[in-house]
Amino acid sequence: MIIVEFSIVPLGTGGTSMSDYVSKACREVEKSGVRYMITPMGTIIETNTVDKAFEVIKKAHEAVIKAGAARVSTSIKIDDRRDKERRMEDKVKAVKVKTSQ
Repeated sequence: MIIVEFSIVPLGTGGTSMSDYVSKACREVEKSGVRYMITPMGTIIETNTVDKAFEVIKKAHEAVIKAGAARVSTSIKIDDRRDKERRMEDKVKAVKVKTSQ
């Protein structure tokens, strides 16, 4: 399972609020059908292939441009673990278990 965290920052919008632009990106993630989690600083998705992850991120990135951002900065972090099946929640649970000991 590939877990990817990405954040899309619209620039040149004439304001400081990003939620209108980010919501357009999130709609693209929703339409893709991948499992995802929105966080205050980005979005995490799970896919079976890196190609699928990049496809989803590209659509989200383009949605922000289509929404009117003059410039878009997208950051991506990829966790491509192939020796075990892991989900987003597994990674969080592993840390929580160890911090409560």
